[in-house]
Amino acid sequence: MSAPPRDRYNGVWWIFFMLGLGTLLPWNFFMTATMYFTSRLAEPSSDRQAPSDGDDSAPLNVSSVLEVHDSGLRSLEPARNQLQSKFNNVMTLCAMLPLLIFTCLNSVLHSRISQNIRIVGSLAAIFLVFLLTAIFVKIEFSPVTFFTLTMIKIVFINSFGALLQGSLFGLAALFPASYTAPIMSGQGLAGTFAAFAMICALASGSALEDSAFGYFVAACAVVLLALISYLALNKLEFYQFYTVENLKDEAAKNVPDHVELRKDLLQKGDRVEESGVRTTEKPSIIHILKKIWVLALSVCLVFTVTIGIFPSVTADVKSTVAGDSQWAKYFIPVSCFLLFNLLDWAGRSVTSLVMWPGKDSKLLPILVAARLVFLPLFMLCNVMPRNYLPVYLAHDAWYICIMVLFALSNGYLASLCMCFGPKQVNVHDAETAGAIMAFFLSLGLALGAGLSFLLRILV
Repeated sequence: MSAPPRDRYNGVWWIFFMLGLGTLLPWNFFMTATMYFTSRLAEPSSDRQAPSDGDDSAPLNVSSVLEVHDSGLRSLEPARNQLQSKFNNVMTLCAMLPLLIFTCLNSVLHSRISQNIRIVGSLAAIFLVFLLTAIFVKIEFSPVTFFTLTMIKIVFINSFGALLQGSLFGLAALFPASYTAPIMSGQGLAGTFAAFAMICALASGSALEDSAFGYFVAACAVVLLALISYLALNKLEFYQFYTVENLKDEAAKNVPDHVELRKDLLQKGDRVEESGVRTTEKPSIIHILKKIWVLALSVCLVFTVTIGIFPSVTADVKSTVAGDSQWAKYFIPVSCFLLFNLLDWAGRSVTSLVMWPGKDSKLLPILVAARLVFLPLFMLCNVMPRNYLPVYLAHDAWYICIMVLFALSNGYLASLCMCFGPKQVNVHDAETAGAIMAFFLSLGLALGAGLSFLLRILV
């Protein structure tokens, strides 16, 4: 077989990066705007008053809300209504359940619905949801109506996001292992971008509604750019060589024999086993899972540990050295959200250069299991309020050092697992293996979300 064409200017690599960014940036912006959503759920007679000439009735801004949170002033908590107090828990439930269910469905749908429909349709649906969200910023709703609409949008966002993510990992599985890394790296940048947006809003003191409108418009722009980038993929020779749809088009034009052979390896009908024997038998998901179960469980454990402790516990750590300085206000936005997302992105990106240990190494699952140590380490930091455990790692430096290792290991090990999983099976089965890996990734997120409630209670 002739060598594949060059990826000119790394065009396919950068488009995969952009698509990875597009999968998580909208949701990260959604999470960053939590304060805006809870403010919209306040009773119309209180926080939603129109601003007057006096300062007291001006809209709440990002900095004032965070200052109340970071200073530990709990006196305002009783003023929160039931919708506000339940928002975060219900939002997590509405996010994780559709993510898990539709990622599972994608493992079946990928053979029944074409790749183009799944990816283009998901991006278009996410774009429309965020466009509506931006418009709703300027429209008044009752708290109950706004709560209901918001949860419906969260369900839609995560349902289509799950289809998009699973389809992208399935698509990347058809390419060399290094082409899963840009998707993971793009997802890492999404969190970093949102964390920067949070800090900029904090520094500017802008009104919550203005910040939220900017978040959602930016999310629309990124999703639209990701959609245009995907449509451009079909024109790239490197992409055409590795994908089934374009290979069929090439076959109709009397392409060289090596493309016909690759088509035989990838097409949905007959396939060639590693031994060279052609068979029409289609392997079951169980058959594929037997080959990749170690890596599938590894990526599941990576995200169970990460979501179990971050941000439910890590965001409640208080600085012991800040005192009354500005660092007290910026400690969590910088040391928790920005630091985690930056180093998680760095860890995901490193796999584009180094992929150690190898896909068959027993060291990889051992390193994944070793991350369980981060659970007690964070719980022994200065988490406030706390009821049971003592504080042994009170200084800010302990928290920051633990966060550095936690974030780097999350990005690097998760990316390794996602890159190696599809390479454990035949080329014909790689797309299904990629979808299965995406399901276990989502399963880890869901398990972590459930674990987070228990870990926070135990502190």
